[in-house]
Amino acid sequence: MKRLVTIQDISCLGKCSLTVALPIISAMGIETAVIPTAVLSTHTMFKRFTFRDLSSDILEIAKHWKEENINFEAIYTGYLGSIEQIEMLKDFFKQFKTDNNFIFIDPVMGDNGKLYTGFNRQFALEMKELCKMADIVVPNLTEASYMLEREYNEKYTEEEIKEILIELTNLGPKYAILTGVSFKENDLGVMAYNKETNKFFTYFRDKIPTKYHGTGDVFSSTLVGAILNNNSLEEALKIAVDYVWETIYDTYLIKKEDAYGVNFESKIPYLIDRIKK
Repeated sequence: MKRLVTIQDISCLGKCSLTVALPIISAMGIETAVIPTAVLSTHTMFKRFTFRDLSSDILEIAKHWKEENINFEAIYTGYLGSIEQIEMLKDFFKQFKTDNNFIFIDPVMGDNGKLYTGFNRQFALEMKELCKMADIVVPNLTEASYMLEREYNEKYTEEEIKEILIELTNLGPKYAILTGVSFKENDLGVMAYNKETNKFFTYFRDKIPTKYHGTGDVFSSTLVGAILNNNSLEEALKIAVDYVWETIYDTYLIKKEDAYGVNFESKIPYLIDRIKK
C-alpha cells in the first residue's frame, strides 16, 4: 500500500483540511500519515474560533520518522499557520524528498481576492518560496495572485490564465494547476500546465449557483489520491473536479446555505467506484 503524508491543520468542525484529507485519501486506498500544524475549533470563515499552534511538534515528528526510516510516495501540504511553519516545511522536504516521490503543495491562504484571517502579504511571499520546492502546485486565483504579486481580477482571459500557470512553473514545479477557472458564464473548473511538455489542459463542469467552504481541500485531497492511484494528471483532474461537483450538488439539493462545508461523505461511494474504473 502506498503511503502519503499530509501536513495541514485540524479544524475540529467545518469540513476542511485534515478532517477532509484523511477520510478522502484513505477511502482511495492510500495510507495517510498526518502532521497537524494547528488545531482550530472551526475553520476561519466562522466569526470566532480558537487556535492552538502545533509548530513545536513538527520537527520532532520528522526526527522520529527519520529514526524509523519512514518513507512516503507523496508529501501533501495544505494550511500552514505561520511563516515559521513554512521554514520548518522546507527542512522537512529536504529530509523526506526522494527521487521516487513528489511534493504536492496547496498554498492555502485566501479566496475571492482576499487573504484568510491571520495571513498577510509577507506570508504569501514566503509561501511562494516554499512552492519553489514543489513538483505540483495547486493554488486558486487569489493565492496565485498574491504569490506572483499580480493584481487579482474577477474575470480572466485564457491567455492570462496561461501566463499565470507559466509563471508558477517558473518558480520550480513541473506542474501548475489553477482552480476556480472560468471562461464561460456557466462553466467552472481547472486549467493545468505541464512545463516539460509545454501543454495545457482544461476541464470544466456546469457551474452550480452556490459556494461552500472547504471545496479546495476536497479537490486537492482527491487529486493527490487519484495521482497515487496511477492516473495521469489529466485523468486525476477529471476525477477531482467531478467528485467536487458531486459533493457541491448533493449539498445544494438540500438548500444548505451556511459556511459549514459540503456533503463529501455521502459521495465517497461514488469516488471509490470512480477510482476502481
